[in-house]
Amino acid sequence: MNGWMMRAGAVDTRIHQLLLRTRRPYLTRAMFTATRLGDPPSLLLVGVLLLLAPLPLPVGVAAHGALGGLATFVVSQVLKRVISRPRPELPVGLKRLIHPPDQFSFPSGHAAVSLAMALPLALALPMGWGVALVTIASVVGISRAYLGVHYPGDVVAGWLLALAASHLVGGILGVGGIPG
Repeated sequence: MNGWMMRAGAVDTRIHQLLLRTRRPYLTRAMFTATRLGDPPSLLLVGVLLLLAPLPLPVGVAAHGALGGLATFVVSQVLKRVISRPRPELPVGLKRLIHPPDQFSFPSGHAAVSLAMALPLALALPMGWGVALVTIASVVGISRAYLGVHYPGDVVAGWLLALAASHLVGGILGVGGIPG
């Protein structure tokens, strides 16, 4: 492993351990709820509702969210298997609070897909709703590290993947991507 990768991994581990020390019963309950919002069945339901519900959104926004989420899911699963980063080893006395769906950690699919689905909607809705959607999607990502199944760097990589996928899918659909 390269020197920079080892240093990045060490920083990621330290940040993760700091996050794990913030565990409190009320936060744990909130993080359980947040992580469930990013589970595949929840996101699949949201995607189907986006495509079928008569929402007052500009043309293509619902498809952008649904297809962006699907593309992000596929890419994140391929990257997990190619990169094969193991799930975090937690400090003595701490345990994972949920069972991970597979053995690989990088990138966080929950973080990636939830943000990829939220971004087009957030840009199309009034600012208050948009901020709320992006905040919820961000907490889904943070919950994965808090619950012990991802490093913070996995979550950040998922968010970057979501930004890229949202931009590309928006461009393909002709509805615009992330401004920039």
